[in-house]
Amino acid sequence: MSPVLPLALVLLMSSATLLAQESTPDLVPGMWEFNSVTKVEGDLPIPDQTESHQECLTKADIADAQRSLIQEQEGCELIESTSNQQRMDYRMICRGNGGEASIDGNLLFLGERAKGRVDVETTTQMGAIRMHSTIEAQRLGEC
Repeated sequence: MSPVLPLALVLLMSSATLLAQESTPDLVPGMWEFNSVTKVEGDLPIPDQTESHQECLTKADIADAQRSLIQEQEGCELIESTSNQQRMDYRMICRGNGGEASIDGNLLFLGERAKGRVDVETTTQMGAIRMHSTIEAQRLGEC
């Protein structure tokens, strides 16, 4: 497996919590389940990756999630980000393991649901890789 793929998968799951910048998103605090499917295009045959995790999001987590994500992701730089109550779009560059990954993503905030996509392009010693991920999130109830 490419050394950039695990980093991209961590970013994908973390990006589900990249929620606020200029205004509070239309999301209800509580226990959330995040599901993602990643399809990989490139010179290496990599099967689709499915990931799932649950996370308790408080009002404070939602309001402060962007700063938390940037601190947690060493080697990554947020290039551009726009957000409002309904949507967030962002671009990041991550460098590590001798490679660089360009990440474009968006999230739609739908109260007790959220959905989005993350596209990652990278060139590794083993060739170019493109990953296209879809994210579905749903509030399960109180924490």
